[in-house]
Amino acid sequence: MENLVWVEISKEALKSNVKTFRSLVGESTILCPCVKANAYGHGLIETSKIFLESGANWLAVNALYEARTLRESGITAPIYVLGYIALSDLAEVLNLDLRIVVYNKETILRLGELSKKSGKKAKIHIKIETGNNRQGVLKEEIVDFVKYVLSFENLEIEGLSTHFANIEDTKDHSYAENQLKKFNKIAAMVENLGVKVPFKHSANSAATLLFPETHFEMVRPGIATYGMWPSDETFLSFSSERDVKISLSPALSWKTKIAQIKTVPSGELIGYGCTYKTTRESKIAILPVGYYDGYDRGIANPHVLIHGKRAAQRGRVCMNIIMVDVTDIPEASLEDEVVLIGRDGDETISAEQFAKWAWTINYEITTRINDRIPRIYV
Repeated sequence: MENLVWVEISKEALKSNVKTFRSLVGESTILCPCVKANAYGHGLIETSKIFLESGANWLAVNALYEARTLRESGITAPIYVLGYIALSDLAEVLNLDLRIVVYNKETILRLGELSKKSGKKAKIHIKIETGNNRQGVLKEEIVDFVKYVLSFENLEIEGLSTHFANIEDTKDHSYAENQLKKFNKIAAMVENLGVKVPFKHSANSAATLLFPETHFEMVRPGIATYGMWPSDETFLSFSSERDVKISLSPALSWKTKIAQIKTVPSGELIGYGCTYKTTRESKIAILPVGYYDGYDRGIANPHVLIHGKRAAQRGRVCMNIIMVDVTDIPEASLEDEVVLIGRDGDETISAEQFAKWAWTINYEITTRINDRIPRIYV
């Protein structure tokens, strides 16, 4: 059975982006792409395997179920869990041999008890609060927190991490630079306790691209490993401040097919709420994709591509349908391919363009494409 809505993922683009990051960080730095949120919409298992085959060392996920899925798929590489894991689930961390971020003493106590009982070492990464004010241990609490960890013999402090709050939304990176100073200062406090930490890491995509001093022993790039710039500001900063040239290759295309074409007289209203009125006799194509699939209902004046030409969406986005005007594309016919995101001939609709129509960011556009929609790797 043919798919009516599908996503195509370019293997070569994913491989190229990994090689780009490897060239930026060198061979000795651990490359740990983030594959949370269904690999930013690109498909968790297959994308993870492509990343590892292309030179990535570790993988970062947000949730335990994602890590479990990767292990069940046969992936044995180190997996770093970025999100919170419930105390009742910590035994599975040991069973799956995962690295986790920690910042609560309750997690340390439970994990310490479990590791002692099982005889298995638990490798933990302490999240240091430097100014993002999400997860993290405050500077004033770090010495006491580390000493508490050290009281459990089977807990290994494998890493210290932090996360930048404002490195990609601006060309003024003074806040990020201040966060980096705080991180280095707090990391020194930990090491002064006699703790040798194998891996310090702070760099997301923007930091990895812009600031080599954030690379440390490991980087955790996300959006850019899929070929998308974190922001216009990051692109502009990189272009003006770095003396290296790179090319990021978007890997994702989102497609559907024409399910019907009808001729609608001038003066007719289209869709729920009667929000669009035709001003001429129009050929309207019905597409079997809607907000359930991730095509944002609040999107403003978008286009799709048919036969390399732009067709404007008409009326409201429905749960499973959108309507587009193909009056000026006379060759359009039933079951023709329609590009929602991607390239068709000389025209391109990027995730960034789609995000502007939806008043959001490229991250949200690709991650919200329903994970039930098949991903086809080409």
